[in-house]
Amino acid sequence: MKNKSYIGISFIILIFGIWAVPKIVAKFEKSDLVEIVPVPSFELTDQNEKKITDKDYLGKVYVVEFFFSTCPTICPIMNQNMLKLQDEFYGNPEFGIASVTINPEYDTPQVLKAHAKHLGVKHYNWHFLTGDKDYIFNLAQKGFNLYAGENKNVAGGFEHSGLFALIDKDGKIRCRKDKYGNPILYYDGLEEEGIKAIKEDIKKLLEE
Repeated sequence: MKNKSYIGISFIILIFGIWAVPKIVAKFEKSDLVEIVPVPSFELTDQNEKKITDKDYLGKVYVVEFFFSTCPTICPIMNQNMLKLQDEFYGNPEFGIASVTINPEYDTPQVLKAHAKHLGVKHYNWHFLTGDKDYIFNLAQKGFNLYAGENKNVAGGFEHSGLFALIDKDGKIRCRKDKYGNPILYYDGLEEEGIKAIKEDIKKLLEE
């Protein structure tokens, strides 16, 4: 009887090990995503007139975009692709989005709140952020190294990158490598391929 008990216990331990060990290893194993630099510190105001800083996103995997609500060109596409990310990770408290306007003189918290409602934003960690224009341009260009600027000769009066930045739970900008082994730095926020890639990599970072 004792031998049968030992065999039974050993079998249970073996089954537990087969189930648990890969999960434990995955928890402590870093993904293959490259660490670029720490996210620049920022303090802005969201659509609910609440001060939001980079510290509010610590412990979350989040995506950053620079846009403006009256943009007639690429912003609607970027916003729609952000909605796809919202839907993919809706209900996950460890996921977030930061949409920073580059036209803060028009995009007040009230305007951004109406814009968010129009889009159908429902994730509580999706903040539409506004503040001082020079501060935001500096944050985009020097902090994230993503272009943003005024140009009266283009539709909407502003130019900006169509890229998304991916930040991990520790506040570091992360990305995958291209087929040549070089970091892509940022994700294409306009093409389906870029959205597919960032979805996959968000999942990896959420598991870290």
